Amino acid sequence: MNGYKVTKKEECCIYEAAGHNECKLTRYHDGAEVEDGRLWFSRSHFLPHGGGTNFGANGIESIYYVEKGKLLFTGEDGKETILEEGDSVHIAANSAKSVTNVGTETAVMLVFYLPPVK
Repeated sequence: MNGYKVTKKEECCIYEAAGHNECKLTRYHDGAEVEDGRLWFSRSHFLPHGGGTNFGANGIESIYYVEKGKLLFTGEDGKETILEEGDSVHIAANSAKSVTNVGTETAVMLVFYLPPVK
């Protein structure tokens, strides 16, 4: 197994995730692609009013980065924050959260996942 993997945009994997609606999720990288890898990277496209997780939690540390659009992020404490282009949020493993596109155009979010060490 190589120490790197190149993924061209036309090679990404389209997938579905529980709790997501009105969106297209594309995975570019997962940890199994490289030697001793754990990091995942995906790009999510949310239509207006679309979103994900509905206060779901998972055991994976995450970073969300807004590439385009306007998203409402709600944390497990109920605090709501508008995220716009260039904004990001770092989420601890097992933290409930919700993301909704509150803009009038498709929002694009980059998602970085770091699963726990096994």
